[in-house]
Amino acid sequence: VLAQLLKTAVKTLKCIIMKKTILFITILAILLACGGVKKTQEAINTGNYSAAINKAIRNLADNKTKKGNQPYVLLLEEAFKKYKQRELENIAYLKKEGNPANYNEIFKGYSRLKSIQQQIKPLLPLQVYEEDRNARFSFTNYDNEILVAKENLSDYLYNNASELLQNAKYKEDYRNAYRDFEYLNELSPGFADSREKMDEAYMKGLDYVKVNMVNDTEQIVPERLEEELLNFNTYGLNDQWTQYHTNPLAEVDYDYEMEVAFRAINISPEQIQEKQIIKEKQIKDGVEVLVDADGRVVTDSLGNEIKVDRFRTVSCNFYQFTQLKSAQVTGNVSYIDLQRKQQLNSYPISSEFVFEHVYANYNGDKRALDNDLVPLLNRVAVPFPTNEQMVYDAGEDLKSRLKDIVVRQKFN
Repeated sequence: VLAQLLKTAVKTLKCIIMKKTILFITILAILLACGGVKKTQEAINTGNYSAAINKAIRNLADNKTKKGNQPYVLLLEEAFKKYKQRELENIAYLKKEGNPANYNEIFKGYSRLKSIQQQIKPLLPLQVYEEDRNARFSFTNYDNEILVAKENLSDYLYNNASELLQNAKYKEDYRNAYRDFEYLNELSPGFADSREKMDEAYMKGLDYVKVNMVNDTEQIVPERLEEELLNFNTYGLNDQWTQYHTNPLAEVDYDYEMEVAFRAINISPEQIQEKQIIKEKQIKDGVEVLVDADGRVVTDSLGNEIKVDRFRTVSCNFYQFTQLKSAQVTGNVSYIDLQRKQQLNSYPISSEFVFEHVYANYNGDKRALDNDLVPLLNRVAVPFPTNEQMVYDAGEDLKSRLKDIVVRQKFN
């Protein structure tokens, strides 16, 4: 009987816990839903109709028939109505103003209205249960308006960019013309001769930089290092409006000069440093019978002799040799405005490479050596790198430094 009562009590407790858990989850879901509805209503109240529409669409797309999503149906209905009214009023004002520069916003306004309608249409019909009706959305076909706006905008972009290209005084004028032609080709690919004019605007909007390498040292800069330093294709540059020419072209009127100057190349003498280390260690050397202080053999409880490890001390002279040679390259990178004949910026650069090779030999018992020393015994002396190789290795780091300078340098 007691067992049955205990079983019933446990079952009752589980039911209570489950009911409370379900209640908690339900309340939490309601609170979250209410929070989402509240934020959507706040978006409408503050005129952020786009955010309200997007929020409502996301919730209804998950389950448009869910009773808990009913508030979003009404909010979507309200937000769309107000958004449409505001957009059409703004478009009407822009048209009335008569400024050709407004064509872009007119085109985008109609395009946004069409886009939002296309997002809502797959959800229809949306039922409003309490009012026993479907949500009302006044949709309009804006295709003609979009086409007219697109045509007006295309004409405006072409005329404006062509005028900029023809009357440009500064590089930025050419770049603005290029951007207009680029946008025009996105809207209306192949519009008139816009592609050719866009290419022309791009070429005229570029900053051309000729690169000059100077060696003011008494050392030879390896040809391979020079080639790699001047290979700007490996730098991953993404500056749209700057072109570096390491082999200047006679037909190009250069705007700037970049001078990479080696000021000093210091190479140390070849050195071999020697260090002697004396190592001692106790090692096991067999076993022996244990004796007490009086020299008597020690036995265990059964009368057997007790044997212990025998140790002895071994020593070893360890000779460590370190081959050393270093190279340091210093210089600077200067940018010169060729039109104004003045220096813009100067950046110091330096790099160092150290050749180090360690090997060793020994005299004595190798067992006395620590484990980290033993591998050095397998090494032997190696030839020192040539001065040219040292300079090249020192210049490896210069590539990343030079790339940082090129990326950082902005002309406009």
